[in-house]
Amino acid sequence: MAKNEGQIVIKKYANRRLYNTGTSTYVTLDDLAEMVKKGEEFTVQDAKSGEDITHSVLTQIIFEQESKTGNTLLPISFLRQLIGYYGDQMQMVVPSFLEHSMRAFTEQQTQMREQINRAFGETPLGKNLQLPMQMVEEQVRRNTEMFQQAMQMFSPFMKPPAKESRKAEAKDIDELKEQLRAMQSKLDSL
Repeated sequence: MAKNEGQIVIKKYANRRLYNTGTSTYVTLDDLAEMVKKGEEFTVQDAKSGEDITHSVLTQIIFEQESKTGNTLLPISFLRQLIGYYGDQMQMVVPSFLEHSMRAFTEQQTQMREQINRAFGETPLGKNLQLPMQMVEEQVRRNTEMFQQAMQMFSPFMKPPAKESRKAEAKDIDELKEQLRAMQSKLDSL
């Protein structure tokens, strides 16, 4: 396979076709999504200019996945918050925060799967448990809340929601600080 520093190179032509130089075949965005799911590293380059357009192609894959499945991963409130950070002084912090959050979520998901396999093995019960999904949903909810709280801390001039009292806000900040301390200790132990 033709690779660029360990990565597969995908060329995007003016006619919007994508060409995998490693397999010498044309591919679709769905094929690239499958490559991502398999953990295959690749870069996408504009065939004419050689410019790296990986970011825009991955964003396009997310857009298509969100619109065609009906099972969106990105809630509207999250999208609104994310858009709000473009051009904001916190814009440079958000990518690393999101990357760290996704890495932590992936690690927790792996640990959860290992625990379920140890507890139930390959039994039908182990395969069909609803509890793991509830645990994942709860973790996503907590991570989303933590992200929202962190962003409010970094943007002190944003008004909290009308329903939220100062007492609840202080409690949330204390909980966030505790979560950050726990995350820091986990990072230190790594």
